[in-house]
Amino acid sequence: MSQLIVVGFDTEEDAFALRKDLGAAQKEYLLRLEDAVVVTRPSAGEYQLHQALNMTTTGALTGTFWGGLIGLLFLAPLAGAAIGAASGALAGSATDYGINDDFIREIGKTVPEGAAAVFILASNVNLDKLLPRLEQYAGARVIQTSLSDVDEARLRAALAGTGGRLTQDGPPGGAAAGAATVAGQHPVPPEIP
Repeated sequence: MSQLIVVGFDTEEDAFALRKDLGAAQKEYLLRLEDAVVVTRPSAGEYQLHQALNMTTTGALTGTFWGGLIGLLFLAPLAGAAIGAASGALAGSATDYGINDDFIREIGKTVPEGAAAVFILASNVNLDKLLPRLEQYAGARVIQTSLSDVDEARLRAALAGTGGRLTQDGPPGGAAAGAATVAGQHPVPPEIP
């Protein structure tokens, strides 16, 4: 099942670095990255979406290949490739793959000027191996996730510099939602008064 994670950064450089690191983690099979979008806010009232995958370009390349192949069958490979590229680019620009752009824009409007946010859609996430790598982004903020309460608390703890290990009190800066985990052990149920 896919998980959505939105992380806020004070600088654009850190946001782009995280997206690059997630690409490297995917090559190590620590997650399957379905979409990763960086939203930047260069000035007040303006924000920019930086998609990891340009669907228009991908559609054009795919259309060129298939158009050229079909054109070969009808002895017009150049015309087929040109028609395929145009139709592929048009189809690619109309495709909304991954995270909904309207959702990204809605959250993107809340990003402070000069800051950035990374929208991550991933599946098969190995949090145990991924969280310690996220400690280098200490100071980043979790804006929204679809993770379980315990996994979200572990993510918040990793971004606070504790490698995803929680204490009885929960992650630094706030109480754990639901249950806390003690240094990677099983969840500890909340005390009943």
